[in-house]
This record gives sequence, C-alpha cells and structure tokens, in this order.
Amino acid sequence: MVIKSAELETVCGITSKLPENTFPEIAFAGKSNVGKSSLINGLLNRKSLARTSASPGKTQTINFYNINKNLYFVDLPGYGYAKVSQEIRNKWGKMIERYLHASTQLKAVLLLVDIRHAPGENDVTMYNWIVANGYEPVIIATKLDKIKRSQKDKNIKVIRETLGCGKETKIIPFSAVSKQGKEEIWNLIEDSIQTSTVD
Repeated sequence: MVIKSAELETVCGITSKLPENTFPEIAFAGKSNVGKSSLINGLLNRKSLARTSASPGKTQTINFYNINKNLYFVDLPGYGYAKVSQEIRNKWGKMIERYLHASTQLKAVLLLVDIRHAPGENDVTMYNWIVANGYEPVIIATKLDKIKRSQKDKNIKVIRETLGCGKETKIIPFSAVSKQGKEEIWNLIEDSIQTSTVD
C-alpha cells in the first residue's frame, strides 16, 4: 500500500466515548514495550508518528491513526506493565474489552509477542480474550533481528504451542530494523479489508 497520509486523529482515554468510524480498523495489541509503536511506524514509513519509548507503559490510551483517509490503525494500551497499579491495569483491560465489543469496523487484530521469549501469562490471556470476542488474531513475532536466523522456526513453534493456537493461525516474524515481515503484514491487512468489503 502506498502511504499518502497518516495522522493521529483520535485519542480515547478510560472515560472517552469511542469514535464511530466508517473506515475499516486494524487493531494492534501487545504487552508494554513489545514494539507496537515501532511496528506502526515501520508499516507507515514514519519515524515517530507513533511514539516509541524505552520505558514501558507509554500507551495509556486507545490511539486511532487515520491512514490515507480510508483506513484506521488502532493502537491499544500495552498490558502487563508492573509499575502501574492493579486498578489502572484493570481499567486498561476494560478499555480494550469495550473497544473489541463496540467497534463495528474492526477487521483484524494483530497480537504482538516478543519472538525471543515464550509468551507470558498476559499474552495467553489476551489471545484467549481476542478469540472469545470473535476474532482470530494474527500473531506478529517482533524483534526478529535480536535472534539468530537458526532460532526463528523453533521460537515460532514455542509461541504457537504456548498460546495454544492452531496451524491455521498466522504467525509473522517482524523486524523493525530490517523491516522483514512488513510486506507480508500489509498483504494480510489488505486481504482483511477486501474480504470484509466483499462480505
């Protein structure tokens, strides 16, 4: 996809009303510091449209990025950040759940996990939560450049087994450095939008 325009259009906090968008939405979920902002920036060929941070827990809102005035990227709050109170974490969880229930335009959910490690309890919970809400998440295994090439297949197998996803679930390794996986992710996004339009 040729990116002609990309801008942060709507920011929703815990009490905000979600926008009633008319364009397809692609949601990005993942624990704090897994690389959501880097993935969004990489897909859009932007350096800092989505704010990246070395300190986890930066995204505490649901951010809607308007792409080409015909598509939204929806950046969900990072979960599992230990330094915020349980009360705030619960509120973030409710925000994500409210979005998954309320969005009428959500076409795909990308769940980001770190390819270097087996998914944690929070990742498994989020995966099951997305499935329970009627979506089959696509797993994006980030930080591909941090492992040896020979480790890739083994690590993907661990991710698949830990999350308990079937063979039909797509797992796409991605590197924010080399942009490996970028084209495959865009193909998947475009397929999701076209399929929903046909439906």
